[in-house]
Amino acid sequence: MMIFRLIAESFWFAADALRQNKLRTMLSLLGITIGIFTIISVFSAVDTLRNKLQSSVDKLGSNTIFVQKWPWVFGGNFPWWKYVNRPEPSIRDFEALQERLDNVKGISFEASASNRTVKYRSNSVENVSLNAGSQDFNKTWNLDFKEGRYFTESEGKSGAPLVIMGADIAEGLFNEEPAAGKQIKVMGRRLTVVGVFKKEGEDMLGMSQDKNILIPLNLAKGLFDVENENYGPSITVRGNENVSLEEVESELVGVMRSIHRLKPGAEDDFSLNKATLLSNQLDVMFNMVNIAGWVIGGFSILVGGFGIANIMFVSVKERTNIIGIQKSLGAKNYFILLQFMFEAIALCILGGALGLLLVYLITLVFTYAMDVKIILDMNNVITGISISVIIGAISGFWPAYAASRLDPVEAIRS
Repeated sequence: MMIFRLIAESFWFAADALRQNKLRTMLSLLGITIGIFTIISVFSAVDTLRNKLQSSVDKLGSNTIFVQKWPWVFGGNFPWWKYVNRPEPSIRDFEALQERLDNVKGISFEASASNRTVKYRSNSVENVSLNAGSQDFNKTWNLDFKEGRYFTESEGKSGAPLVIMGADIAEGLFNEEPAAGKQIKVMGRRLTVVGVFKKEGEDMLGMSQDKNILIPLNLAKGLFDVENENYGPSITVRGNENVSLEEVESELVGVMRSIHRLKPGAEDDFSLNKATLLSNQLDVMFNMVNIAGWVIGGFSILVGGFGIANIMFVSVKERTNIIGIQKSLGAKNYFILLQFMFEAIALCILGGALGLLLVYLITLVFTYAMDVKIILDMNNVITGISISVIIGAISGFWPAYAASRLDPVEAIRS
């Protein structure tokens, strides 16, 4: 009960100090408020970006591996000369992998021709990416349809003149009319629309089917050289759900080395890229941003801590005679110590709460005025309050200790 009484009295003293010395107290709390605001703002921004980027990375699939010529390498000093003479993934590689791999859900060969123009009567859409994929493309990528369907196996094998398009292209060509069954013109060929992808919206990595069209690989062979490096050929392998990514990767490495007839000890002449490479790089980048947030906010909190210590010394000086009376009535040293400690913590919590309130108001502005959803995670709120408590305890200890050691007679006389 004494602890609760101490906490109640401390909050009362803190409120009384704020009421009597509004300007002084608010200036002292400003450092804590700015520090908590800076740190939690950075954390919230990082969490928002992390979630948006992670949702983009998740589109690649957690159990998906991309066989490509170039590795996904980030940062400077990229040793391009090690990879420039590697062969591009070929249809021969793709067919061999289809025959030899066991623990896979699907394997697809893909190539892409960018900056194409799609026409329907007098309407046209420019800067379209023309993607070509083998029959298992729908097994290696998550495809959601707004209208129509995917290619049948016979259509894929025969290279039927069919196309599936993104929502933005369908809207640009047909407005609100149904797209399925209509014929469009691409690269001089007339293609029949059999499906429209569901609208995804632009993500942080620019991966979206909205401005893409998809045709069967065997049809694309008659339009452009799908194995040419200008069209970015790659092989996508998605493992079974019950098989770990490491197991799929190990099997894939062995089969690819066998296909390319690499001798033991020879370096791989292909790259196996996966979503975890992007996730790891994002973690490193966001950790650096978090550290920067701690450093910037830390200076503000440090200044705020000195401000709180200063106001507590002033508070001890103003209440010296009251402390003497309390001690003469039997108050123990720890009672005086905890009284001022709780008061310092209460003031810091108030400053931290103001900082969190500012962050919350900014999230509302971004969410409703700019249509950008900012994440204010409960962990960040707890972090802000915890920092406030720790700074309050550190800043208030020495003034509280000095108050607890006062001689009651000298204190009353003052």
